[in-house]
Amino acid sequence: MVRPPLTHLEHARGARLGIVLRAARGTRSMTEIAAASGVPAETLRKIETGRIATPAFFTVAALAAVLGLSLEDMARQCNPPGEPLPGQIATRP
Repeated sequence: MVRPPLTHLEHARGARLGIVLRAARGTRSMTEIAAASGVPAETLRKIETGRIATPAFFTVAALAAVLGLSLEDMARQCNPPGEPLPGQIATRP
């Protein structure tokens, strides 16, 4: 099965996810977070730099748990402004 190319919005969302994770990590090292979450440090580095724009759910969940982040808050921070979260119905102002 061939995976379709990512859209510009998916790349942008991945970049925002990297920024959110990097900010939450603070002064802690990638190695420390990787060891605590079970996510390889190289994978964490790729997510933080936007090279992995759509990481697996359980990878994000493991990182969120270690970093003390709520998945809902992360989704809000990573979603483009004004766009409903996946599964939400868009409302008009």
